[in-house]
Amino acid sequence: MRHALRSLVVVALAAVATLLAVPGTASAGPTTVGYDISYPQCGTTLPRDRAFAVVGINGGLSTRVNPCLAEQLTWASGSSGAVPAQRRAQVYLNTANPGQVLAQVTTWPTRGATPYGDCDGTNSMACSWQYGWERAQNSVVSFFTPAARAARVDSQPSRYMWWLDVETANTWQAGTPDALARNRAALEGMAAYLGSRGARVGLYSTGQQWSQIVGVVPPGGTLAGRDSWLAGATSLAEAQAACSKPALVPGGRVRLSQYVRDGLDRNQSCP
Repeated sequence: MRHALRSLVVVALAAVATLLAVPGTASAGPTTVGYDISYPQCGTTLPRDRAFAVVGINGGLSTRVNPCLAEQLTWASGSSGAVPAQRRAQVYLNTANPGQVLAQVTTWPTRGATPYGDCDGTNSMACSWQYGWERAQNSVVSFFTPAARAARVDSQPSRYMWWLDVETANTWQAGTPDALARNRAALEGMAAYLGSRGARVGLYSTGQQWSQIVGVVPPGGTLAGRDSWLAGATSLAEAQAACSKPALVPGGRVRLSQYVRDGLDRNQSCP
């Protein structure tokens, strides 16, 4: 009986060891993958296992709200936090700088004191900066705060990492160095408002789109030194390699790299 019992114990321990060695079982530990979602994922099943998550505040344009924002903030706040370098719940804002085009842009500012002087309603550096400030303010006050309170998650902007989503799909001024400078001013205005709320602000784009929209950021500019979240990778291996690419701005560091798999945006945390 003693020898038989010992044999049974050995067999049982071997079976447990085999189970623990199988990929995907509990021994694999929590995932280190992060996801980013927004209004296109409304009504879809979201990953249950995530280390961190980034939620889009807007519905494609800075003037629109993500209709599923409250539910998605709840989901993001339930991330495991398995990557200490990344906040469990992060957010991003759509950005743009349309300028004053035949008064068709109803949200273009007509007044405001800025680092570039007073805005007077024209297509200027000052009004571009003010436009960015007001669009960030509206996204926080009118979109994020009510949704966070409805979701019963932290509604303080300072508790989240905020990314400015800079893509050619949105409306930007183009064609001249002055136009790129006004685009930079709009992003500076957004960053300034978020900074006034105690939020940490980073920049999301690809190198090509950033160059096309923003151009070269001066080393002493207010966008310099900010973290970068790089898009464009098509696999985990490419995303990991992208962590070694130059940041979007001088003095910045690449903190996140995005890649797409199974129709979902996934993110690699960079060292």
